[in-house]
Amino acid sequence: MGGLGLLAVAATASIAIGSRALGLGEVWDALWSAQGTDDTVGIVRDLRVPRTLLGLLVGLAMGAAGALTQAHTRNPLADPGLLGVNAGAACAVVVGVYTLGIATPMQYMGFGLVGAVLAAVAVFGASAATKGASPITLVLAGTGLSALLLAITSGIVLVDTASLDAWRFWNVGSIVGRGTDVIWAALPFVVAGLVLAIGSGFFLNVIGLGDDMSRALGSRVLTVRVVGILAITLLSGAATAACGPIVFLGLVAPHLARAVVGSDYRWIVPYSALIGAVLLLASDVIGRVVARPGEIQVGIVLAVVGAPMLIHLVRARRLVSV
Repeated sequence: MGGLGLLAVAATASIAIGSRALGLGEVWDALWSAQGTDDTVGIVRDLRVPRTLLGLLVGLAMGAAGALTQAHTRNPLADPGLLGVNAGAACAVVVGVYTLGIATPMQYMGFGLVGAVLAAVAVFGASAATKGASPITLVLAGTGLSALLLAITSGIVLVDTASLDAWRFWNVGSIVGRGTDVIWAALPFVVAGLVLAIGSGFFLNVIGLGDDMSRALGSRVLTVRVVGILAITLLSGAATAACGPIVFLGLVAPHLARAVVGSDYRWIVPYSALIGAVLLLASDVIGRVVARPGEIQVGIVLAVVGAPMLIHLVRARRLVSV
């Protein structure tokens, strides 16, 4: 209940606080009765509410995806970007700009999602085809593919100014300027991914004992891993495609969840999702306030706020092993 309460507070602050100062009464009237100036109603209903909903969706997705990634790779420093999802999405967006001239958030969403899915499939396929496949081969395949995709992306943006501008804007990680069409496009993928992620908590506890022990206990390791990779792809692919890479969130949220609930993945996954949403919304509010009348993108604020938080947890020895 405490996590849901914090989430409600963060969502309320996201709607009430912005780079333009509005009174709480003005926000309330604009939200519930559409009273006030056209500017006020537009800011609250057309900008802040969709931004808050997208932040909620992306935070839930990246928090849960981070927990799954760390569980399947058995690596406490892993995040979804380790599996090539972010690199695949970025490469697809740049290729789309360079070859087809895509320019709208919805087009970025479509190309980014396709790129994320293809990258995840390639990483898992390369890992599964390797003799003696293990979490290590999964990480190595993801690292290698990410390097290749990054090289392709860099090559394109160096020779094409339009691709560079699009990539630079998208790559910083932002929930600004996305309409409800992007939210509705990402929603089914995130919901499906969350269902798979939360439902796999028990099996994550089993495979955490090691592949040999898991098989001895009757667990279908390959099936569990396929479902896990599918969930990570749906969650981080949709989130990254919608607003760009917000990679640090998937790293820090699972560690905060373990500090609260221990090492049981039946609780780590949903708590990671909640913590991810709270952190993203809170960071977005901070970015609106500290640079008024401008804004700092949430991906930047999240790294600045989250890094000291993770360092503090390490120093306090509150990190529970993966």
